[in-house]
Amino acid sequence: MTGRAVFLCACLLLASTACSKSTPAPEAQPPAEENDTVEIRRYTYEVIHVYPHDRKAFTQGLLFADGVLYESTGQYGRSSLRKVDLETGQVLQSVPLEGQFFGEGLTLFGGRLIQLTWLSQIGFVYDRESFALRDQFAYLTEGWGLTHDGNRLIMSDGTSVLYFLDPKSFAETGQLQVHDDRGPVTRLNELEWIDGEIFANIWRTDYIARISPQSGRVTGWIFLGDLLSAEDRPRLPDAVLNGIAYDPATKRLFVTGKLWPKLFEIKLIEQKD
Repeated sequence: MTGRAVFLCACLLLASTACSKSTPAPEAQPPAEENDTVEIRRYTYEVIHVYPHDRKAFTQGLLFADGVLYESTGQYGRSSLRKVDLETGQVLQSVPLEGQFFGEGLTLFGGRLIQLTWLSQIGFVYDRESFALRDQFAYLTEGWGLTHDGNRLIMSDGTSVLYFLDPKSFAETGQLQVHDDRGPVTRLNELEWIDGEIFANIWRTDYIARISPQSGRVTGWIFLGDLLSAEDRPRLPDAVLNGIAYDPATKRLFVTGKLWPKLFEIKLIEQKD
């Protein structure tokens, strides 16, 4: 997202912690009122493979299906829906959004690609093969991240709330308040459903939260602070970690960022005290 000065404090926090992968969860939250004693696991990573990624792609949504990546890119006048070759980073197929729309989260459900927009409160439904626009739908919040659990769409809007939507009518069917042991976890961004959990980028941080879809409890923090080298990282405030894709067939986890020249396959490693 862009132009949100209210979150500059998060950037200052990251500046003091980015040099280490063994870092506590992002920014202090108010203490939770409930007696929450469930252990939150913390993870670092191992890079398994590095792939090229279009450094002009302002990555907002990312998914992997049948050997290829699908990507939603943002920014006004530059937003798009793309099909991308994993090995080469080549864009195999693309359709632009009209200039008034800022592309956001993306998911694949029932052979349809479903894409959010940021402030327009309009989502688009495309044919997976042709990228032909088949439908559109409305929602009442901002649009940030999008995934599904096989039955429901799951949407974020930059707050601590996740929204469940019916995948046919797009009507809201429920909400989930996300929290850890310190309180609500805000700025939930790009989402991915992985083995029964929701993975969420936390906007303008180098963290991914693992979230229970039943309780909204954060079960783990993944810190990816030095994943992209300083030499490769664009010198732009919004060129941050964003984009999670998962291949359930091979258990491969992919991550990238906005305007990043690389996409990474990583293996999570739990940190032990």
